[in-house]
Amino acid sequence: MTGAGSSFGALLQVAPWGLAASASLALVAWAGSVLRRDASLVDRFWSALIGAAALAYALLLPATGARAGWMGALLLAWALRLAVYISWRNWGHGEDRRYQAIRARNQPNFALKSLYLVFALQALIAWVVATPFLAGFAVDAPLGAVDALGAALAVFGIGFEAVADAQMARFKADPANRGRVMDRGLWRLSRHPNYFGEACTWWGLWLLACGAGGWWTVVSPLAMTVLLLKVSGVVLLEKDIGERRPDYRDYVARTNAFIPWRPGKG
Repeated sequence: MTGAGSSFGALLQVAPWGLAASASLALVAWAGSVLRRDASLVDRFWSALIGAAALAYALLLPATGARAGWMGALLLAWALRLAVYISWRNWGHGEDRRYQAIRARNQPNFALKSLYLVFALQALIAWVVATPFLAGFAVDAPLGAVDALGAALAVFGIGFEAVADAQMARFKADPANRGRVMDRGLWRLSRHPNYFGEACTWWGLWLLACGAGGWWTVVSPLAMTVLLLKVSGVVLLEKDIGERRPDYRDYVARTNAFIPWRPGKG
């Protein structure tokens, strides 16, 4: 499909294949989680679930222009970095406590229930997040100023998130920091700079899709931002951290939750 007038109806016919790709990979991940008794395995597959949908679109909507190249390269860089980092971070630590809580709430037969409570849900969300690629891979329109802004924002987001993750990993690796609150580097400006970088990445990819007429794919960055702020990100991680780490309360008082900004006095 080429040109700004690509049929929205035709894209709707292709979209289910993206869902099928994400769901198929989620099924594989679920089988592995049952064998390992570790539902948090889905976190390692998260970026791949999005990539699976995007790959399906790339195969069915083979746009070969610069937009498709940029979007594909940015997705690959984001997905590989995140998958490698999460796999390295979680290696040898067993099931994450968030998933342990989900497991405890859904006994008996959590192994089967996790198929739809965790893995099918993640596949569905990944499919929604991947919608910019449905639009971007369908239209071979020339790049413009909005595309340049989108690419720059996505590159910034990937880099910002990578730096934040690296700083946190280095902080945790030092035994002297055990029990302390990370408030250095980018974490001095935001309590969740990695999430801020993640949001920037998806808003940037959406801007690239807009250049192909994909303004309607705004559902992707909106969904990602809501997840990061209200569902599986800030709210969930900070639900009881003030009780486990009293010093974190002062950190909350002086530091923005999301958007980096000069810290206050607490």
